[in-house]
Amino acid sequence: MRNSKKILVLCTIIIMIINLSLNSSKVIANSRLTATEGRPVRASILLRTLEDPYTALLKQSFEEIQKNNPGNIEFTFYDCKNDQSLQNRNVNSILNAGNADIILLNLVDPTGVSTIVDRVKEKNIPLGLFNIEPLNMEPVKSYGKAYFVGTNPAEAGILQGELLTNLWNKDKNIIDKNGDNIMQYIMLMGPRDNLEAIGRTKYSVLSINDAGIRTEELALRVCNWEENLARDAMDALFLGNSNRIEVIISNNDAMAIGAIEALQKYGYNRGDKNRTIPIVGVDGIPKAIQLINQGIMTGSVPQDAASMAEATYLIGMNLVTGRPPLDGTSYKFDDTGVSVRIPYKGYISNDNI
Repeated sequence: MRNSKKILVLCTIIIMIINLSLNSSKVIANSRLTATEGRPVRASILLRTLEDPYTALLKQSFEEIQKNNPGNIEFTFYDCKNDQSLQNRNVNSILNAGNADIILLNLVDPTGVSTIVDRVKEKNIPLGLFNIEPLNMEPVKSYGKAYFVGTNPAEAGILQGELLTNLWNKDKNIIDKNGDNIMQYIMLMGPRDNLEAIGRTKYSVLSINDAGIRTEELALRVCNWEENLARDAMDALFLGNSNRIEVIISNNDAMAIGAIEALQKYGYNRGDKNRTIPIVGVDGIPKAIQLINQGIMTGSVPQDAASMAEATYLIGMNLVTGRPPLDGTSYKFDDTGVSVRIPYKGYISNDNI
């Protein structure tokens, strides 16, 4: 009888230990789930500058996500005004306040990611970078809760080249002003240390050359994605090259629009095909689409802001809730192991808009 009681007590203790162990495992597994239980996930989004039209489209896309997911996500936006030191201060302020479950970052300076990753890592919260790709991905790879969502830098350039190749083959008698069978062009470039700008600049021309068309660069101007800088650059360039410029290739739509404003000052690109210098951009912002529709701008390669915001959001939510980053999505990491690339879907032009 006494032995039976001992066995019963021993069995009870074993069952209690097993239950405690199982419950402990559940607590650990669900630690990120319960961290935001009963309230939305709080995400701080730091944007490079809201003066940039494409960045403004990204903000609108995130706002649409919040609208469509009531009670699940709460975004707080920060305009970093193209100032990396301001962005760093904003990150520090957010982390010190301790009121963000995740930080989503649109970098000002592609070289400035290391310090931010180290700071976020100290707080052990996810960090999602999007749109502006770090020059060095190693700091991102060093933190298991960090990732990047962007595009393939070469792809937009290739599509710009295809657009101009098709235009040249169709309207060469109009574009080739001097009849030398060489496409003379002006290149308007984003920041020199930006991988998107580097890729678009290189592959737009390479794509044209691969199609058997010779090219000559009349000038390259770094305009840092900005409409005003492109307007001033084009104004100065036009005075000495007005009869030689056959095509203008711009790394983004904002700079293309700036160039158009400069050309219009001299009576070009006002809707008359015979007095229009072909200009192509990237992003597909509303103002560019309007100008393309009017025959003032030649074309653009739309960058899908909604898809970029959605991928940034979904991967981030997985990490906040303790799941694998790509769980339940169709995304795949590239060979960096931390980057998701949103594909371009072609180009729009006067012919297909």
